[in-house]
Amino acid sequence: MVHKKIEGIIAAVPTPLTADAKAVDLENIKAQVERLAEAGIHGIVTTGTTGEFPALSLEEHKSVIKAYVDAVAGRFPVIAGLGFNSTQLAIEMAQYSEKVGADACMIVPPFYDPLPFKALYKFFEDVCGSISIPVMYYNLPGATGVHLTAEQFRELSKIKGFDYMKDTSGNAKELADLLTNPPDGLQPFNGWDTLTFFAMSHGARASVWGVASIVPKECVELWNTFTKEKNLEKAREQWKFLWEVSDFLESVCYPTGIKAGLEIIGHPAGPVRAPTLPLEQKDYDRLKKILSKRKY
Repeated sequence: MVHKKIEGIIAAVPTPLTADAKAVDLENIKAQVERLAEAGIHGIVTTGTTGEFPALSLEEHKSVIKAYVDAVAGRFPVIAGLGFNSTQLAIEMAQYSEKVGADACMIVPPFYDPLPFKALYKFFEDVCGSISIPVMYYNLPGATGVHLTAEQFRELSKIKGFDYMKDTSGNAKELADLLTNPPDGLQPFNGWDTLTFFAMSHGARASVWGVASIVPKECVELWNTFTKEKNLEKAREQWKFLWEVSDFLESVCYPTGIKAGLEIIGHPAGPVRAPTLPLEQKDYDRLKKILSKRKY
């Protein structure tokens, strides 16, 4: 099977909800996708942190993945975000994602009670072995309690289909080490917003970025300036605005900030789901001031 190339700006997309947050707003997904497509986005990740995956039922999770795949209609890669503490459920959802047309799965390692490495290896061996699309490891030690060494990533990269890693550790040195000396067969991507410029300068082939759901055009322009124009001075200027947005989002509850940003620019995706709370007014006003520097 020939897989779509995954590189560039990969937007971490929200899960649109109805006004009362009791149901997924599947129609809204189409509008979100069209905005991204018009901006030239290179791919999306559904149902990750930005997509509030812990707050979704299994059926909602499935419906969101399928709705995004259908809306994209093959124009760019769709990566289905998955996070389950059960191997059985992880396999079920990975197989479902492949069946409905996802191009890859981004998988959070089992969390709550972190697994020893031997069990973690078996988990990914089983999940990767159950599908023919590639897997992206979601490296999120702050939330999962799973902190892997470079040697452990080398071991995992031996698993067929364990092809990508989204690094959301926030550790610049570890990210630089991975980008400079990537394990054979494993492509590390950046997943920490304020390290995006740093990662691009170290040769990252992709950045999985929630900011790209709000301001996709600016994110794609930064990527093109780096990779096509190779104009560092221009990229620094473009980064100043994106840094402000990124720095803000890292100072608040992330999915809350994303949905507030979408509301501010006139492309709302509904509220966040409880127990997550909406932004406090002072933070909302701060984000509005930042985004007012561009026209939408």
